[in-house]
Amino acid sequence: MAKTERVLDVLIVDDDDADTLMIEEALMAASPPPAVHRVADGSEAIDYLRQRGQYTDAARPDLILLDLNMPRMSGHEVLAEVKSDERLKSIPVVVLTTSTALPDITASYTRHANAFVTKPMDLDGFEAAVLKIKRFYNETAVLPGDRES
Repeated sequence: MAKTERVLDVLIVDDDDADTLMIEEALMAASPPPAVHRVADGSEAIDYLRQRGQYTDAARPDLILLDLNMPRMSGHEVLAEVKSDERLKSIPVVVLTTSTALPDITASYTRHANAFVTKPMDLDGFEAAVLKIKRFYNETAVLPGDRES
């Protein structure tokens, strides 16, 4: 039995405008489309998640799509901070990056990433990968906000 679909709240952490646009377009083509928020680097991501500065009213995301290679604070550093913070560590983090390097994959899982997905180079593959992530977290996985205690 499929669970009731709800609007997924997704935070994209990626400094590449073109990749972000492709992610957003793929997500918005899904039904129901999620609420999508974007920050362009790791420092902004931490401010957003901790509701600091311009992000005091930011919604807690149901899912984080995290690039690894960013200025100021890398995706590895963001992942380590998120997963070591009691208030944030239950948020699923999918590393969505161009890297195929075994050290990046291993480091991501060591820091408790929920998944590691290499961005496909072709547009159709890229959109399909993003839709699969969205469907899994929206239709299959049970998230902390899905059930009341």
